[in-house]
Amino acid sequence: MSQRREQGQAAVVTPWSAPPPGRGNVVGSAQANTHPPTATPLEFEPLPHYQERPLDDMRRRVAEFHAEIRRRRTVRDFSPRPVPRDIIEQALLAAGTAPSGANLQPWHFVVVGDPGIKRRIRAGAEEEERAFYHGRAPREWLDALAPLGTDEHKPFLEAAPYVIVVFALSYGVLPDGRKVKNYYVQESVGIALGLLITALHHAGLATLTHTPSPMGFLNEILGRPPNERPYLVLVTGYPADGARVPVAGGRRKALGEIATFM
Repeated sequence: MSQRREQGQAAVVTPWSAPPPGRGNVVGSAQANTHPPTATPLEFEPLPHYQERPLDDMRRRVAEFHAEIRRRRTVRDFSPRPVPRDIIEQALLAAGTAPSGANLQPWHFVVVGDPGIKRRIRAGAEEEERAFYHGRAPREWLDALAPLGTDEHKPFLEAAPYVIVVFALSYGVLPDGRKVKNYYVQESVGIALGLLITALHHAGLATLTHTPSPMGFLNEILGRPPNERPYLVLVTGYPADGARVPVAGGRRKALGEIATFM
């Protein structure tokens, strides 16, 4: 798997490593649809670190968590103030605890702080966004976006201290070059991304999810291999002084609209 880096690129941080031989299905082998004979043996251990809490404590904790997370807003105006790298690293480690199909952890996070690379990402994203807003997007989609005030201009991709490009791995690559199929990739990466956004908010940072379409230009800029597909661009940092957010973005559906108890 190519690990090429651009001159001056920020370090790449990832909790993912290739599974050992025999773990998962080897793509293109005679054993691709069978249990590999060298599969990791089944083992169990006592549930670590679980702590049951009194009901009053549970109610207090979940209410406090809801109160904190409901303050989260998508921000488009970022301050250039630097953010210590170790804060980003800890948030990524939290994201890496997400459950995933067969525990294969099919994600890779490229953390970009280099101004030149951020500039290239912005240029590529704005090129795709111009085509979207002025041709590809259907009218109903543009009407849905109108209350949020979005357009093809993406200055936050340069202004924020970090741009985290999240990649989804369709398959892993073993040291001997064999390919190992990953399962439930989109679902797994989505869960990890949710934890990452939550961790960054919990640390006191603002975030923005950005999905230029198509996103293939990110593989070229960041030197990522063909088994990694761009999933989402996550911008993070401090909000700018006087940052404003659209009122429509703060509206949340009531519990009865998002959940059914049976």
